[in-house]
Amino acid sequence: MILLAGVLSACQGQKANALLLQLTPSTPTPAAWLPTPMPTRPLYQPGELVDYTAQPGDTLPALAAHFNSTEKEIREANPVLPERVTTLPSGLPLKIPIYYQSLWGSPFQIMPDNLFVNGPSQVGFDTTEFVNQHPGWLKDHREYAGDKWRTGAEFVDFVATEFSISPRLLLAILEYQTHALSDPNGPPEGNYPLGYEEMYHKGLNNQLVWAANALNNGFYGWRAGSLRQFTRSDGTLEVPDPWQNAGTVALQYYFSQIMDHDSYLRAISSEGIQKTYVDLFGDPWKAAANEIPGSLEQPALRLPFSAGSSWTFTGGPHTGWGSGEPMAALDFAPPNVVKGCQISAEWATAVSNGVVARSEPAIVVLDLDGDGDERTGWNIFYLHLASADQQFSGAKLKTGDPVGRPSCEGGDATGSHVHIARKYNGEWVPAGGPLAFDLENWIAHFGPAAYQGTLQKQEKVVTACVCSDKDSQITAGAR
Repeated sequence: MILLAGVLSACQGQKANALLLQLTPSTPTPAAWLPTPMPTRPLYQPGELVDYTAQPGDTLPALAAHFNSTEKEIREANPVLPERVTTLPSGLPLKIPIYYQSLWGSPFQIMPDNLFVNGPSQVGFDTTEFVNQHPGWLKDHREYAGDKWRTGAEFVDFVATEFSISPRLLLAILEYQTHALSDPNGPPEGNYPLGYEEMYHKGLNNQLVWAANALNNGFYGWRAGSLRQFTRSDGTLEVPDPWQNAGTVALQYYFSQIMDHDSYLRAISSEGIQKTYVDLFGDPWKAAANEIPGSLEQPALRLPFSAGSSWTFTGGPHTGWGSGEPMAALDFAPPNVVKGCQISAEWATAVSNGVVARSEPAIVVLDLDGDGDERTGWNIFYLHLASADQQFSGAKLKTGDPVGRPSCEGGDATGSHVHIARKYNGEWVPAGGPLAFDLENWIAHFGPAAYQGTLQKQEKVVTACVCSDKDSQITAGAR
């Protein structure tokens, strides 16, 4: 059940379940409680230039969406920007033409992005040791996840690794909502301790999987500019403040789906989840770091199959893990098995030199910087490999070496294929957009919906299709 919940979408494009109902807070919120008033934004004139300082991971398409503007207008206001722009340098001063939108959310920033993802800032943190230092019920809790029983701390690490979300943040959320670290009398009664009431997400394990998925939908939706507004559980519409960072919007989005109005306002204030995080780990903004550099570029990558072989491009940009965002993955199917689920006789191959940082049933993560830690540098995530003969953890691979045979293992799939996605410093990288997947100069582009994308090499365009026709096939190593 936990594996099924963790791989919500695998490669069949399932929509996220409706986000339902409200959370009954673990500690009643006083009716008279109100957050400290935050400064309100003025009513800007259409196209008025406002000051903005680039934050780690910012891109022009996302800023245009946040400020209800266009890339063209931003470029005209900032002629210093080069023609090709991937990620903007953190700290770069910009003038942004803004077009006012009503219902802007809180400008209070809860958490920097580097403490949201399971990246370099989490290296050296021992979740089990930390949990065991606290009297709460989590240290004695057991969960069945990934085909084995795990301690509470091991389960937190399991979810943190699969979704690439900071284990510290997950612990803070568990403490804020369930007192998992401070109250020995737990876990809370009921099937929905985090407040998401849906029959397939009963129990703490499935609740935390849902929470991680919702957090990623908020983070990467804001990062890409696709999340422009959201509806709270009370029906209220909210437009995130244009100056917000992705880590904060992720938490706003998450709490908005499960809390009533007052509980939500408290959770996203300085007295909410941030205070819990400070009490556990210290001021997050003192640990803020720029882990997504400006002008980030992908290293040279090969197609994930042998030179001379022709495979079908079956899936354009779609979720790397979970359901919805991040739209980080592409799918390729070997010949003759596009619509079947037998294990392929052909191998998915290494797109670059690297070392296998993680090998689990159906999953291999290839670490390109060679340190064996998928939280640092560039990593390639492979899914749907036949577990019987996939590469093992620690294996050193050269470009073109076999990684595993495509199959339907690891979640729902319409046919045997390999699913690949990229991460940089723990952050999933969208398959399209300013820093698109580049495989032997085949550049990925978003389609109108998940899975409906293209690969383009100069004038040639291949459209993703499970039909396995000639027009959807690509030959590796071809000029």
